[in-house]
Order: sequence, then structure tokens, then C-alpha cells
Amino acid sequence: MTPMLKQYREIKERYPDALVLYRLGDFYELFEEDAKVVSRQLGLTLTTRRFSKDVRLPMCGIPHHRLTGYLSRLIRLGHKVAVVEQLEDAGKTKRLVKRDVVRVITPGTVVEDALLREREDNLLVGIAFARGVGYGLAGVDLSTGRFTTAQIAGADAEATLWEELDRLRPSEVVLPRSLHDDPAFLTRLQALHPARLSPLEDAEFIPAIAATRLKEHLGVASLECFGCDDLPLAQAAAGGVLYYLQSNQISELAHIVRLTTYDPANYVLLDTITCRNLELVATLRDGRREGSLYAHLDRTLTAMGRRMLRRWITRPLRDLEAIRARQEAVGELVAQAELRDDLRHALDGLYDMERLVGRVGFGNANARDLVALRQSLERVPHIHSLLINSHSALLRRLGDSLDAKTAERVAELIAHALVDDPPVLLKDGGLIRPGYDAELERLRAVAGSGRDWLANFEAQERARTGIKNLRVRYNQVFGFFIEVTKSNLHLVPPEYERRATVRHAERFVTPELKAHEAEIIAAEERSKELEYELFVQLRSRIADESAILTRTARAVAELDTLAALAQVAAEESYTCPTLDMGNEIVIRQGRHPVVERSLPDGERFVPNDTLMNQDERMLIITGPNMSGKSVYIRQVASIVLLAQIGSFVPAAEARLGVIDRIFVRAGASDDIARGRSTFLVEMSETGYILRHATPRSLVVLDEVGRGTSTYDGMSIAWAVAEELHNAIGARTLFATHFHELTRLAEHLPSVRNYTLAVAERGHEVVFLRQLVPGGADKSYGIQVARLAGLPERVVERARQVLAELEANGAAANAVPRPDVTPRLDAELQALLQDVYHLDIANLTPVQALVFLNELQTRVKQLWTPPGGR
Repeated sequence: MTPMLKQYREIKERYPDALVLYRLGDFYELFEEDAKVVSRQLGLTLTTRRFSKDVRLPMCGIPHHRLTGYLSRLIRLGHKVAVVEQLEDAGKTKRLVKRDVVRVITPGTVVEDALLREREDNLLVGIAFARGVGYGLAGVDLSTGRFTTAQIAGADAEATLWEELDRLRPSEVVLPRSLHDDPAFLTRLQALHPARLSPLEDAEFIPAIAATRLKEHLGVASLECFGCDDLPLAQAAAGGVLYYLQSNQISELAHIVRLTTYDPANYVLLDTITCRNLELVATLRDGRREGSLYAHLDRTLTAMGRRMLRRWITRPLRDLEAIRARQEAVGELVAQAELRDDLRHALDGLYDMERLVGRVGFGNANARDLVALRQSLERVPHIHSLLINSHSALLRRLGDSLDAKTAERVAELIAHALVDDPPVLLKDGGLIRPGYDAELERLRAVAGSGRDWLANFEAQERARTGIKNLRVRYNQVFGFFIEVTKSNLHLVPPEYERRATVRHAERFVTPELKAHEAEIIAAEERSKELEYELFVQLRSRIADESAILTRTARAVAELDTLAALAQVAAEESYTCPTLDMGNEIVIRQGRHPVVERSLPDGERFVPNDTLMNQDERMLIITGPNMSGKSVYIRQVASIVLLAQIGSFVPAAEARLGVIDRIFVRAGASDDIARGRSTFLVEMSETGYILRHATPRSLVVLDEVGRGTSTYDGMSIAWAVAEELHNAIGARTLFATHFHELTRLAEHLPSVRNYTLAVAERGHEVVFLRQLVPGGADKSYGIQVARLAGLPERVVERARQVLAELEANGAAANAVPRPDVTPRLDAELQALLQDVYHLDIANLTPVQALVFLNELQTRVKQLWTPPGGR
């Protein structure tokens, strides 16, 4: 075995579950099974390399300058990657170059900007479990240091766990091996599509061990200050995540300085179906951000603000005091346009401070990262000054969280140390400002004087030898040398020592040049080494301030989010809703926040009122397709959600009782991969609502029961409505085409009927989009089908069938008469054309009989009379 292969296999043995990218010159090479996997998945050429007479191994390579692109693809595929670098200059040693792992990357431990999504958190999530107790759930975003944990208990613990996991959308999940080996749990977890599942031994999730690990890392004697001292499963999940990070990362994780404990019950729970149907962060049609509620509200100016806004939208508040604090802050920024403009101007162009501080603490920030951090920190004192006299307690608190003095001190430290436009590669030199370090200045002076000497030496040698185009040059192979063109070789002095021959010239050295070369190169190399050392020291000093800088960055993110909501409110004429703990939903002139902005030019959105209380807690909404039923019911849900994230709402007035959950079941979808039909999916989703809704929930149902026969579907819809009214008592919007459901209002005291008004003009309808009391007695489906472009003959036939069914009272055995109207298709037209052109006067009896027989045969192929005879 060669020394290189031995070195590679020693590293691979330490990281057996990782793809090892082994640096060899200008390439990162993979060997053996790693090479086979990567060549197959990335489409790279698989070759072999001989390591000895009898050893030839599979191999593939990635160019070093394309590492980021390939890493991104490997991470998306769920791989763990260990990057091995050369730790010394290959040109300065005759032995095997020292190499080691400098970075371990998994989907949940990415910190590089090029591998991250700017608008989304990149979460590594840990799950702990105790039978009969519940679950622990922790999440860490290594790129920002955000670290949270929760304990989930109670009868609905498992359902809440899945809802939280779906909301968090983890890139990677760490869990005990016993949970990973549970087939039912594993199947459910894989359905969330995390890029990677990383099981650990169950011992790493023992609460006592996990708590000790957390306290050691966070530097505290008790976890009480983090709110999880009495939550053993929360500790277990957080400790398991931390163990995974410490085991796989070379960094000391200095930026993970705080653990936040939260209770899912303090937030409005939103299941996957509700988020999808409300199009909170992506559209139903194509999954794009554009057209979602998030895209509509996103007037943020920073990447960290964009991530926070997304978190707020997917996790509305239930705490009335917290909601009102946000409302007050938004309200002040709406009312004081000058303050809002000044704040947004100060925020505009800020770099992603959260992730910059994260990279500093992680230890992989480069000089340009620090310059970007400096430029952002320089604005903090001004932002702080804008908030000093705020009336809003939240704005004042956020202003206090902006540590202006620390920001100024760190910004000055960076400005004093680093040039404004440093190179990307840290070891290339040119990072440190002149005057920052005395020893660096001395080395630069030595190198500079050496360069001056070289210039003088070149001029001196030209004069002495008479070779006017003599040049003193440098490269990494030969060092400094004298280059003389071949036409001047007869002028070369005898003391010149020949070094190399090139196409057009010869290269020489002299003892004097070699002596100065050693001094110059030594000074330049030591200068670069010292610059790197000084940079690392600077980065370490800034890392010591990680806790303060992280708090500042998060305060800036929250200010950006509040200012964005205020900007939306000002631009779109939103109003501040009144929230309380009652059970009313009163909305005057409500609008759908997204739909009203997407209407064609000249078309006006028709606002509608909503009244729901204890006496009117279920609204049955009828009306034809395209009349606006679906828009209206989603509009109410969106307004409630906006109010509980602390936003103003698109309405003239709103008074809302705080809700605990929003359920939105709408549309038709199937799950073919799991063998679930559209109707089965619909019933599964409806059943989930009936099992989890409470009297404080808002339930929005659209077309329940439409996936089966009319009477089956109507019966199910009726029973579902009764359950929501009688047993659950949730505030419910029930849109349906089953007009018979309007009779519920005759039997159930809190049911009210509403319809979306239309105006009829002959066979045409005009949709007025106006919600009015009462129920619709017609669906106008044929008119809508006509508007959608159904062929006119099909539309006319549908009218005939409808008339027959209505005449028969729509009895169960009523069947429309078959359509006996000839179909004027191509074959029939050809037949008629043959009859039309037939020359009867000149037709013999035999010819007539033959033609008649042929005619009958063709007619039988085209048409069968009623009864089949």
C-alpha cells in the first residue's frame, strides 16, 4: 500500500459514512465506493488509478474551482461530505504532503452562502422520545446559530410533532436509532422529505447526559435561564443535536450561545394541508413563491428579515399581549411615514448579519465577510437613534437590543485591520491595512526594498552587459531569474549560470540574485503567513462578541419585518384589527390580500363583510362556480392569520377573537404513490379536522363530499356540518354546491346561509361577487361550462338533459333519453355527400340495391337506436 493510499484510508476510516473529497493538486479525488456513487449520481467519468502492481482502484475527480457547485448537488442528494485539504505546500517537502479533514458538510450543517437558500432557515432537527410521555424537538440553524427546543406532551403529542416538523421543513433529522428502526415512524418521517436522516445511539439522548452537554457548551450551571430545566425531552433533543454537531464539525461552534425554549401551544397550529390551501409560502398550481401570501407581504430589505417574515407567517401567535405589541409597532411605523422611510433607508443594503456572525463564530468567515459585517455594523448606531423616542414598547426594546457601542467598536476594529477590498483567498496576502502591525510593516519593507533592489539590479545589468531587453522575472518553479533573448546570447557574461531554455530565450541566475531572492521570498512568505495569523486573531476577537452581535442581528431582522408589514399596510390601505379572547369574527369590507392585487387592470375587487359569533358560528356558503366562494372563505382565513402575526389586515374594520388553529380543506387532490384516491384523501383530511378542531378553531371547508356519488357526498357533508356545529362548536365556513345543506339552518341554531350573488341574462350569468344572506337554488354549472369553452353542441345537450331531470323531479331512477341527434362528424358528412351526389336516374336496380345495403351498413356503424334495435 502506498503512503498516499494509506493516508486516504486512515481518513476514510474516521468518516466511514461520508464521501471523502481528497485534495490532490487541482482536483478533489474520490476513490473506491465513493467514486462509484459520485460518478453515477453526478455524471462524472469513472476511471481507475494504480497504487501498486496489484492494486488499481476506481476513481473520479472534481476540479477544485468547481467544488461549490458539486457540493451543492451532493448535499441536495442527502450526502455527508468530508473535505480533505493539503495542509502544507507540496513544493516545500519531499515527503507525503500532510492532509486532513477541514470541513464536514451535511444537509443540516451547511454554512456557506452558495449552498444556502437566502429566504429560508436551514435546519438540523433533533427528535427525542419517551413512551407514554411524548417527544422532544430541537432545531439549530448552523448558519445563524439559532437554537430552539420544545417538549411536546399530551394526547395530541404525535400529531403536534408531525405538524411542527412539517412547519420546520428540516434539511436533516437527527434521532435515536430505536426511532429510526421503527418502520411506521420512519415511513412517516421520510414522507417529510428531509435530505438526510442521521441516527445516533439512544444513549446520546439520555436527558441527564444531554443536559450536562448543553450546560458545558453554553457555559451555565443550570438550564433554568433557558426555560427547559424541567423539560427532560426538550433537553434530550437539544443535547442530541449538539452532540451531532460536536462530533462532525471541526469548529468550536462559538456562535451557538443561546438556547430558546418554546411551547407549540403558544402558536396557531397550521397543518400541511392548510398551509398549502392558503398558499402561505408557495402557490398550489406550481409551488412557486410568486403569488403566495409570503410574496405579497415581503417588502423586507434584508435576508434575515425575509427569513423572519416567513417564520411569522407559518407560526402566528396566540398570545394576545405579544400580538398587540407587534400591532402597536406596526401602527407607529404606519402613522409615522418619515420614521418608516428613515428606518427602511437605513436597512436597505444591509448584509445578512445573522449569517455573517454565524460564519465568524463557526470559524470560516473570510476577509470579505468581515468587511461586509463592518459595513452593516456601521449603520447600527443610526438605527438605534431612530428608535429612542418610540411610543411602541416593542420598538424601544428592539432599539435597546441594538448594542450600538459594541457595533461601533467591532466596526472600528475591522476598519483598522482590513483593507476595504480584500482578496477572497486569505493566504494570498493583501488583507491587512498598512500600519496595523509593526512586524508586518517590517517584513513588507524588506520585501519592498528587495523589489526596489531588483529594479535597480535589472537596470544595472542592462547597462553592464549592453543587453537592452534584459529582464529580471519570477515564477514559482525557478524563483527569480534573468531572461535574455537568443539574439543577445553572445553578450551574456561568463558569471551568468544557465537555468533553463524557453522557445525564444535563455534564463540565468547569479550568486548575487540568488542571495537577494532568498531574502525577498522569505519576507514575502512570512508576510503572508503573518497576515493570515493576524486575520485569524481578528476573527477570534470578533467571535468573542458573537452573543451581542447575534442579538443585534436578530433585532435588525425583527425591525425589518415590522417595517415591511407597515409598508404593506400603508401601500394597500390595511387597517389595524381589534383582537380579544372572545369568539367573534367581525370583518367589514374584507378583501383577499393576494387576489385583489392580481386582478387585471380595470377590474375591481368586490369586498365582503363577515359576521360570526356564538349565535352565528357556522356559515353555509352557496353559489355557482366562479362566483367567488373559494376566494371568500380563504379571504376570511387569511385575514385572521394576518391579524395573529401582528399585521394590519385588508378590511375597513376587523374585530376578531383569537383562534388556536386554522384548518382549510379545499380542492381535489390524490396521492397516487400511496394508492389513495381523491375521495380517500378528502375524507382523510376532513377526518383529521374533526379529530383536532376545538371551539377556538377556525374551520374552512370547500366542497366536502364532492368526490363520490351525489347522495353519498351530500350525506357526508351534512354529517360533517352537524359534528362541527353540535360536538365541536368551531367557527366554520362551509362552501358547498349541495344546496340541500341550506336546510341545516332550519335545524341547527347557529347556522346561517349566505350566497354569492349572480345576475341572470337569458342563458348567461354575471357574477356579482357579493355575499348576501340566503341560499342559492341553482349551480349555473352549464353557464360556467360555456364560459370555460365547452363546445356549444355539448352545452345545448346538457341543457336538454338538465330539463329532463328537473321535469322528472331528479328521482333516483330518472335517466335522460339518449341523444339521438345525428353526429355530424367527418364520416357522417361523407355519407350524406354520397347520397346527395347519387345519380338515381341512371342507376340500375342491382346498383340501387348494392348502394342501399352499403348505406345501411355505414349507418349501423355510426348509430344505434334506443333499445339497441
